[in-house]
Amino acid sequence: MAGIFAWVTEVEGRVPNHFKVELNFPEFFVAKLGATKVLWEMGELTMSEVQQVGIAISQANGCKYCTAAFCTIWNFGLGTSIGEVQELLTAGPSCRESEREKAMLNYALKVNQDAGSISDADIHALRGVGFGEKGILQITHLVSDFSSYNTLNLALDTEYDYDAIWKAADCI
Repeated sequence: MAGIFAWVTEVEGRVPNHFKVELNFPEFFVAKLGATKVLWEMGELTMSEVQQVGIAISQANGCKYCTAAFCTIWNFGLGTSIGEVQELLTAGPSCRESEREKAMLNYALKVNQDAGSISDADIHALRGVGFGEKGILQITHLVSDFSSYNTLNLALDTEYDYDAIWKAADCI
């Protein structure tokens, strides 16, 4: 457990409130966070891309807590400017200059909205911007993983403990 806390403190600056909630079921918490760590560190996506998917999915699902968490990691943990984070929040995938990031975010949002609507053309678009099978699976699993955190924090009304700038953003 100490290793997981050290890892999250490194990327978020502290151990967040949702950990306190999840520690009520420590056996699952360790397994779940271990799987999340694999998704973040072992696939084709950069850490920046992972956070962008987290922001997009959490915002689409109306989870202010998780949206703020991923904004914090992308800004604080990875050094992305506040302006760039806010631009993604307000403009969505279209604001990204990288075709890879646009395709990744559009695919993730489509999976989140209606996974059954994914077509061969959607997969082909991801391959066309450089994603391989592992990356496509990683994005798909990230959507599921982030959605489950959204569900937990929405259902249990986790007390907000992130920077006020993200809570005050008009788009969340």
